[in-house]
Amino acid sequence: MGFLIAIIIILILILIIIIALYRAYRHFSQKVRQFSVTAFGTPSIAQGAEQMRQQISTTPKSVSGMTNLLLPKIAKDFPEFQYDEMKERANNVLTSYLRAVNDRNVSVLQDGNEELLNQLENHIRMLSTKGYHEHFERIHIHKTEINQYRQSEGRCIITFQSAVECYHYTTDADNKIIDGSNDYKYQTKYNTDLIYIQDRNLIKNELDNALGVNCPNCGAPVSTLNAKFCEYCGSGIVEINIRAWSFSNVEEIK
Repeated sequence: MGFLIAIIIILILILIIIIALYRAYRHFSQKVRQFSVTAFGTPSIAQGAEQMRQQISTTPKSVSGMTNLLLPKIAKDFPEFQYDEMKERANNVLTSYLRAVNDRNVSVLQDGNEELLNQLENHIRMLSTKGYHEHFERIHIHKTEINQYRQSEGRCIITFQSAVECYHYTTDADNKIIDGSNDYKYQTKYNTDLIYIQDRNLIKNELDNALGVNCPNCGAPVSTLNAKFCEYCGSGIVEINIRAWSFSNVEEIK
């Protein structure tokens, strides 16, 4: 009789524990649903997480635009600077750079100088060494603004910052995706540097020597590109911005 009572007591305790666990589960589930409804507008956490991922994949990044502040300073230093033209060139350089990585073909790059070409070659070579292929598909630039304007070591640098959307993922030698996704769009930011060689004598990188201009009269190199007269023959020099400005760097900002 005592054994039977003990069994009954144990069963009752187990039942109490089961009821308590069920109530706790119901309470927790209710809290989760309430949180999901508040956060995502749906009682399903999985559906809410998917909605959030979709929202992240379609919401452009905000660029740190300083155009209104910096453009007057640039125009003062370079009266012939054409902002709309340079911004379009920056967009073309950035898009062609990413497509060159996608195609693994440096010749796709447009309008970059030798520094940028070397950067691109090194990036593609690094991926090839690892057996990787980095994909940039359906590239779209939402917005581009001037982010910085500075002078350093004989050059003026204007940095354009762009909000970029694309399908970005990396595959290995077996064409297996190891990073990113080809199902969701990738939203990011890139900086593209536009440089103007002010004084060739101060430039450390000899690659920039190719960016100079020459005197139209005697053909002598012009060391200071904002000079108005040739230091050798004294002829007047008309500055040609399209030859003086060049794109030298592309960098993702995370």
